[in-house]
Amino acid sequence: MPLTLPIAQGLPPANDPRFGEVRRVLWQVLALNLLIALVKLIVGVLTGALAMIADGIHSIIDMSGNLLGIVGTTLADRPPDANHPYGHRRFETLSTLGVGVLLVIAAWEILRTAIEHLFIPPEATAPPASFAVMILSLAVNLITTAYTRHNARKLHSDMLLASAADSRTDLLVSLSVLIGLVATALGYARLDTVIALIIVGVIGLTAYGILRKTALVLTDAVAVNPDEIGRIAATVAGVDQVVRVRSRGAGDAIYADIDVQVAPATTADHTAAIAGEISTRVKAKWTGITEVEVQFVPHLPAKPDSALIARAAADALGMTIHEVTEMFTSDGLVLEMHVEVEPTLMLSEAHRRVTELERRVQEAMPDVRDVITHIEPGGGQPGAILHGTRAIAYQERAFNIAKHLYPDAHWHEPTIRPVLGGYAMTIHCWLPGTMSIQEAHTLAEHVETQIRANLPEVQRVTIHTEPPEAAE
Repeated sequence: MPLTLPIAQGLPPANDPRFGEVRRVLWQVLALNLLIALVKLIVGVLTGALAMIADGIHSIIDMSGNLLGIVGTTLADRPPDANHPYGHRRFETLSTLGVGVLLVIAAWEILRTAIEHLFIPPEATAPPASFAVMILSLAVNLITTAYTRHNARKLHSDMLLASAADSRTDLLVSLSVLIGLVATALGYARLDTVIALIIVGVIGLTAYGILRKTALVLTDAVAVNPDEIGRIAATVAGVDQVVRVRSRGAGDAIYADIDVQVAPATTADHTAAIAGEISTRVKAKWTGITEVEVQFVPHLPAKPDSALIARAAADALGMTIHEVTEMFTSDGLVLEMHVEVEPTLMLSEAHRRVTELERRVQEAMPDVRDVITHIEPGGGQPGAILHGTRAIAYQERAFNIAKHLYPDAHWHEPTIRPVLGGYAMTIHCWLPGTMSIQEAHTLAEHVETQIRANLPEVQRVTIHTEPPEAAE
């Protein structure tokens, strides 16, 4: 059955209250920009003050940017779907990019008009109404900048940060226009054009900052210092090494990918617990990170494990192998192994499959000069050997040695099987649950040594120790 995961896992739901707050702020700033823009344009046209007209155009652009931000945050608030499984947060970034583009357009229009006025000096005046308008504009811009910036930080909104930067530019522009009006009133009308050029420069720098930041987000630039994330992940118990850290996004929609190594024997449940703890700690450190993906990469041992490589090749071909032995000869490394195949196979087909297995093992391990295989029927077919008179005799003698050495250990379930050049045996025993693992290991090692010493044909002995309650 295919595994189905919810599309929106790890993402905020639709109708995120944050976007509603962002739109509320944008609507309020939009109303102020509209009012100030109309007043500046009307007074600028009536008085012929180019700097004031330029500032009015800038306020109109601000209003367009506010509208763009409202549309963008509305789209960004939509839930993830089949076409946008990561959500629609990038629409907020696109609307921020649009504000930067509008600023570039405004800068160009003001620059073009200012250049024309360098050659054709305007007839400008500086009536008291102009000063009143610019002083009002300064006050409004100061309030708007502080209000928007406060909400941008509170809501972690790139759109509001762009709007705050634009409002800060308005503040500087309005101050420049006021200086231009003073210069006009003193008879330096050309200074009005110079002030307009300064306004172009200020708008251009603001646009560059916005475009640069949004471009970094859209091109998946690093959002959080990977070394800092790595240090947090490395503090989680069970993590051997942090291999790689990546992050992307901006604001409160940052995604982090962390690759770590854990002990090879770590279970799936343990790795899930490790991943959950890493995610919890990283999100607690950076509130803007909404999703953390933890990948577990394998350890790369200095020396390849020939048994694991051979077993993987056999699994791919539907075969089972055991008794993988490495033999170092003067010509190089030779692998010897027993291969189990279906008992109904003809010898020719079995040989063909095993030959393919040998080829794959050598391809995976170039240092192996040769692979020697022993073909056996699978499903426990070598039962005649396992239950032969000699094997049973060895099993009984080994079992009696264990009982003689430690009669209170309740020895049971002896098994024996053939291996290359002899036999391998397993015996179970019960030991007190209060016994230390070191004592249990010493007992088992003693029994194994005595059995191999008295029965050289038994090449390998495994003692499985367990407390009596484990059998209940």
